[in-house]
Amino acid sequence: MLLLGPLYHLTERADRERVLAEALRVVRSGGLVVAAGIQRYAALFDHAAHGRLHLDGREERSGRVLATGRNEGREFTFAYFHRAEELAEEVRDAGVTGTRLYGVEGPGDALLKAAETATGRQVPRESDLFTSALAAARIAEEHPELLVASSHLLAFGRRPGQAARS
Repeated sequence: MLLLGPLYHLTERADRERVLAEALRVVRSGGLVVAAGIQRYAALFDHAAHGRLHLDGREERSGRVLATGRNEGREFTFAYFHRAEELAEEVRDAGVTGTRLYGVEGPGDALLKAAETATGRQVPRESDLFTSALAAARIAEEHPELLVASSHLLAFGRRPGQAARS
């Protein structure tokens, strides 16, 4: 079961709990549940990497997102921004077992965005900068404290029970 959006488009925890409960209801025993979340610091990283943090009240709004997790919908849609441990807790509390969290982009993503903003060109995949950013993401997987460096998170786990045999 892929939940690639509902958890960050629902700003109230009770609504996110209902989505997770429904996911567990429809996935078979032992089935995989993958839930995406936006990291609490994503807006701050994005605005800073693109050189926009100081513009149009974004610094203040980013501070509110850091404090509350809720985005009011100006530069981005209404959304909930999780802390890593909070996303893992919501998924575990729903009954998902063996929950593991992964950062999608890794600690080099903001550097890539900043380079692209400064040059006006996409960083080529064969460049040393891109290769290093990818290596940093792979290294970070083994260090949960580096989850804060990714703008997006994926929680993986399973519905309790044995997988059905076909």
